[in-house]
Amino acid sequence: MSPSDFHTPHHGWLPRHRGSAPARGRHLRAAVTAIALLAAGYSASAADNQAAGKPLAGGTLTFGLASDTAIIDPSVTGNSITALITRNLVDSLVGQAEDNRFTPWLAERWEVNADNTVYTFHLRRGVTFSDGTPLDAAAVKFNFDRILDPKTTSSYSKSLLGPVAEIAAPDATTVVISYKQSFAPLLQGLSLPYLGIQSPTYLREAKSTTNTVVGSGPFVLESFTKGSGSRLTKRADYNWGPGYAAHQGPAHLDSIVFRYLPESSVRLGALSSGQVQAIDEVPPANFRSVQADNRLQVVTRENPGVNRSLFLNTSKGPFADARVRQAFQSAVDAPGAVKAAFFGSLKAADNILGPSTLYYDPTIAKTWGFDPQKAAKLLDEAGWTARDGDGIRSKGGERLRVRFVYDAAAWGASDLTVAQAVQFSVKKAGFDLQLDPVDAGGYTARTAANDYDLISLYYVRAEPDILRTVFHSAYIPPNGANNARVKSLDDLLTKAIGASGDERQRLYGQAQAEIIGQAYAVPLYVVAYQLGASKKLQGISWATNAKPNLYDAWLAR
Repeated sequence: MSPSDFHTPHHGWLPRHRGSAPARGRHLRAAVTAIALLAAGYSASAADNQAAGKPLAGGTLTFGLASDTAIIDPSVTGNSITALITRNLVDSLVGQAEDNRFTPWLAERWEVNADNTVYTFHLRRGVTFSDGTPLDAAAVKFNFDRILDPKTTSSYSKSLLGPVAEIAAPDATTVVISYKQSFAPLLQGLSLPYLGIQSPTYLREAKSTTNTVVGSGPFVLESFTKGSGSRLTKRADYNWGPGYAAHQGPAHLDSIVFRYLPESSVRLGALSSGQVQAIDEVPPANFRSVQADNRLQVVTRENPGVNRSLFLNTSKGPFADARVRQAFQSAVDAPGAVKAAFFGSLKAADNILGPSTLYYDPTIAKTWGFDPQKAAKLLDEAGWTARDGDGIRSKGGERLRVRFVYDAAAWGASDLTVAQAVQFSVKKAGFDLQLDPVDAGGYTARTAANDYDLISLYYVRAEPDILRTVFHSAYIPPNGANNARVKSLDDLLTKAIGASGDERQRLYGQAQAEIIGQAYAVPLYVVAYQLGASKKLQGISWATNAKPNLYDAWLAR
């Protein structure tokens, strides 16, 4: 796939100091008509509606997923599958359209003071959770207080809220979030499902939120089973969708079933045979054939945020030495690995941030890359000069072994191919890269115990503040995703959240340069959401985090 085939909108954060009026009612009459036609039985009128591209109500969308999530509560995980599922279950204070506009949602309007330290939100009236309890200012405050409570272990959601000084609910429809220092990225963070609002009644009573969610969204979670999937059913009384949506009222679909289908051939076979109407992670080897199938469609959206990367543990072991990190970075043939795994359907990364992220610095690309000679020179300088019969370097009798720990269930077949290609590539330089798959619990335990040399992840967010989530010392495991265990970027990333304009861009450029220059990470590829779907699936829109929104989706007959 050529670069021109990628849709790469600029997902920059643009400050707005008041919510705009929502787009309302363009397809309400069509939706009501479709419901009536379905109640009376499928007819020529319904066919005319379909031919005109007007949404039809009803039907079940079955969606095949390549990876799984162990936790469905969006407040306590940064998992992208959780975000995809729960976007249909929880609503947000504000929406963000694909063109970056912030639109009303649970908040009808809002004000932000001049230095971005006080955000005042005015809530819609009449919104309820699916358990029948009201969604008011007290409920919003309860959710955010829960996220900020260390006992909740909400590392990613907490990072999106930033350094909150106070959350107040002066009346039933007003929420005020205050900061001691400027915090510019709040609106963008609030638009994500990780800060979606859940029922306090449910949260107070639930012994565990691992496999349940009760929100105010257009669908209700009927079931969620780790390793299997989830089933969502339409909420008939829903009438408060985001301002960027194409319609009001209930969702068009009756239900959504997410099925965990980790085997690419099984996932593709299910799509081709009509057992499912959509899949993620179209198998790279079959990408062209899916595109050529006149029954199917492929839609690609490049993710903004932190690219799929290897994060090198700077706190211990070989990677405590910057020269060894830089040697490893130079020994990784990322373009070759990505080509082998994805057959040209994804692009190798040239920076820690993806190109569609605000303040991505394109000049970083020329400062690093695959360079075996540089890797050899650096390892010699670091004292790893001896080699054994397998070509693995050693120093003082210690082999240059590094352990890559990963969650096997969240690691697809193509990613495993990338890892194996990296393993082969770095062995030529003298590294013994050990692949160490574990389950979700083992992954959490190993990272918390600092028992690893490499970790791999990516984070999807249009805001460059995502770098704070991944590289600030406040988020060193078990408190978050700073798996490189870096501390040197704290001041810079803290200053950046309060800066604006050219200064903010300069600071984030400086951060990108240090991350690559000091080899805290080795970027691998620009993650893209690749949706394979039946052409009967219509009405999907896209969030700025490159995930499909299903509220407006419908199925042609």
